[in-house]
Amino acid sequence: MNFFAVLFALLVEQLKPLPHGNKVHDGVIAWVRWTGRNFDAGREHHAAVVWTITAVGPALLAAAIHIAIRQFSDMLALAFTVLMLYLTLGFRQFSHYFTDIRDALERGDELEARRLLSAWRHLDASELPRTELLRHVVEHSLLAAHRHVFGVFFWFVVLSTLWLGPAGAVLYRMAEFASRYWAFKSRTTDAPTNERLMRLSRQLFGLIDYIPARLTATGFAIVGNFEEAVNAWRRDASLWMHANEGIILASAAGALGVQLGGRAAPGVTPDRSKTFESGSDADATGAAGSTQGAPLQLGHLQSVVGLVWRSVVLWMLLLALLTLANLVG
Repeated sequence: MNFFAVLFALLVEQLKPLPHGNKVHDGVIAWVRWTGRNFDAGREHHAAVVWTITAVGPALLAAAIHIAIRQFSDMLALAFTVLMLYLTLGFRQFSHYFTDIRDALERGDELEARRLLSAWRHLDASELPRTELLRHVVEHSLLAAHRHVFGVFFWFVVLSTLWLGPAGAVLYRMAEFASRYWAFKSRTTDAPTNERLMRLSRQLFGLIDYIPARLTATGFAIVGNFEEAVNAWRRDASLWMHANEGIILASAAGALGVQLGGRAAPGVTPDRSKTFESGSDADATGAAGSTQGAPLQLGHLQSVVGLVWRSVVLWMLLLALLTLANLVG
């Protein structure tokens, strides 16, 4: 049933994607704001309370609804699971930015491409040179694919095997959103933010994402250049501030044979980039703070799409085999 739930959700999401700025997204923002406003008084222990209510609460609710529906009908339970996966899993939740940026670059409209990147990632991309613009598009797209597809996929499969339905998918997406929301709020508003809450949300999401990130990197290696992906994983993952992101991006860079990382303009990506002084040696990578490989070109954007879709097919095949083995057994 897990295989069919994921398959149906991906098909529906391709045919009728959630529109940008949809009510579900607005509801999630309102929920996170409400939990922070009502349960966070700035004390040390309040951070754990707020995070638990924010991320675990919706997951438990989804599990309870699934269990209750399953008492009456397995088909209704499947439909509910597909609905939850439709809301939490899918390419089209971010791919319109990628497609629009690629189209703008193909037209030679770098100004529009920079504007779209700024709107997507809430960063100042006005001074980015073309190569850095491409790097940001590729890196953010790879991370978005992981967080909207592969990470959700993993936790859905894990918790659904425990008869908790879509609880894993909801938990992952809420934890990922919370890890970004509190940091974004701190940067963009003058309201006081519980520093402990920001740190805890990032730390807990890092733990939740520990295994999925490594499975995503492994998938990229299998469907790409395996040897170079593994070498880049071992050599260049430390170029990025967050270990999970570094592993994914280094493996993808090796699988595609391109340069990722590099010296971003000051302040452009404070949430993920280092000064790259302590990363891999510039002489070893061939470019200061970058992975080995060819400089990014516009044609590499299509290679990124192919890499991600091949990974999806790989994990769907594995899930299909597990489902078949369970049915036969």
